[in-house]
Amino acid sequence: MRLLRAAAAAALICVAFQAAKSADFYQGKRLTILINFAAGGPTDIEGRLLARHIGKHIPGNPTVIVQNMDGAGGLVGTNYIGEVAPKDGTTLGYLTGAGMSYIVARERQRVDFLTYGFVAFQPVAQIYFVRKDVAPGIKTPADIFKAQNLVIGGLSADSSKDLQLRLLADVMGLKYKYVTAYKGSAGARLAMERGEISMFAETVPGYRAQVEPALIAKDIAIPLFSDPGWNGASYYVPFMVKSFPDIPPFHEFYEKATGKPPSGPEWNIFKSILAFDSQMARLITFPPGVPKEAIDTMQDAVRKLNADKEFASDAEKLVNFVPNYEARADLPQFIANALKVSDADRQWIANYIKNAPK
Repeated sequence: MRLLRAAAAAALICVAFQAAKSADFYQGKRLTILINFAAGGPTDIEGRLLARHIGKHIPGNPTVIVQNMDGAGGLVGTNYIGEVAPKDGTTLGYLTGAGMSYIVARERQRVDFLTYGFVAFQPVAQIYFVRKDVAPGIKTPADIFKAQNLVIGGLSADSSKDLQLRLLADVMGLKYKYVTAYKGSAGARLAMERGEISMFAETVPGYRAQVEPALIAKDIAIPLFSDPGWNGASYYVPFMVKSFPDIPPFHEFYEKATGKPPSGPEWNIFKSILAFDSQMARLITFPPGVPKEAIDTMQDAVRKLNADKEFASDAEKLVNFVPNYEARADLPQFIANALKVSDADRQWIANYIKNAPK
């Protein structure tokens, strides 16, 4: 009995020591959350929402600030986290498309992405929309098949957003012009408002907060379809689009419009991209070599954030859905497995990017 009591006491002392150590780790420090896309886009909206609430769940209550570092479809910020950011736990990346960059632009990632200090990820889903004044006039989603002089906008030829837009347009057999290199989703949305481009896609936060009031409510554009959930074996309804029952997933939209399911190499690659990119499009990560204590502390804070009612209420008001972050203990291996793509598919994607229409 004495031994049991002693062991219990030792365990309590260990827990208290670890808690005090964690508190000391961030006590009096400033945590910078670096977002790899421009202000006003969906990544920025979600990243700032997280920054607003995460600090109270970190022992030591560090000051939390946000820094945007956009460029090259998110690759500039991703590279900064890997190569330049301090490795002391004071800079945390909130990244979109980093996994996709590892697949299609590995040679441009100057530090091995799989060595980053992964904390958590969040699945996402996109909603695709088009301007109504595209000739001969888009009154219903099915009219997209008749579109003339369609202009698809994007961020960079190798970004997941651009690839998904082009792949689905090619699956539908659309004739289109492709204009890329807009400064984040906010820049592309402004271009759409001005009529420079006519088709784009946004994840649910950006769609709710920006697209609906600026384009849909003003009768400038209409929604077409959403991303189907695809886990590598079967379809599912992404939790992010369950509140949009009138916007069908692409495969259902396509089959209803054409009488047959989507198929072909573009469709197969699109599903392959969905299987890893939509599952972990938002990644929360430290630089490589950060102390394990920082990762453990931040993962625990993220898990507490998921149960934070104030965070949930704020999210519902802002974007009409509540992000749920996966802070898995086996996250490094999980991400490594998810990013395994065959050499053949990688080469197909590389050629597709290289041959993007001008």
